[in-house]
Amino acid sequence: MFLIDMFNKKNILPDAETALAGRAEEIPTAAAHFVSGRPLKGPYPDGMKKVLFGMGCFWGAERLFWQVPGVHVTAVGYSGGLTPNPTYQETTTGLTGHAEVVLVVYDPEKQSLARLLKTFFEEHDPTQGMRQGNDIGTTYRSAIYVFDEEQLAEANAARNTFKRALRAFNHGREITTEIAIAGPFYFAEDYHQQYLAKNPGGYCGLRGTGVSCPIG
Repeated sequence: MFLIDMFNKKNILPDAETALAGRAEEIPTAAAHFVSGRPLKGPYPDGMKKVLFGMGCFWGAERLFWQVPGVHVTAVGYSGGLTPNPTYQETTTGLTGHAEVVLVVYDPEKQSLARLLKTFFEEHDPTQGMRQGNDIGTTYRSAIYVFDEEQLAEANAARNTFKRALRAFNHGREITTEIAIAGPFYFAEDYHQQYLAKNPGGYCGLRGTGVSCPIG
């Protein structure tokens, strides 16, 4: 019974009464990006834009985006939940409400949001609900968190475009990606940052749908 209860908790988002309390202090993290050496928390150059992507385990998702031209810096962390300054161990209980996400800071003069969205939809399966492959729970849900109304409209349009592409391939599956204006983003612990650069043989859970998204 305990195992069943824990499984259910990991697949149902908590409310304000059931979420963990968290803390006022930030969780320590790295100062600089392990690959580029750029400041992880900024300040970022003028004109940079931000977007948060949840694609399951954030290790593989971060590696995917730090290799994209025009991306200034990436960082992994937690967003979309209720608990302030959660630890990794707390998020894995399902009782913080957060998704594992990648912060992508990009130069819109060199890389469009449309192309980033195309990468997002093609490189994971956005139809699985509260999981991504073998990674099960609310922390692994598909999510896009944006920072203004223009980005929000573009993300919703991209979802609709990919939905049509899925139907054209007769997949019969519905997109479950959560799209919303970003709330607080909490940087994950140091050892999670650029994990697959530090551990090249480490786990990467990304699995695409095999459907090309006609965006951009």
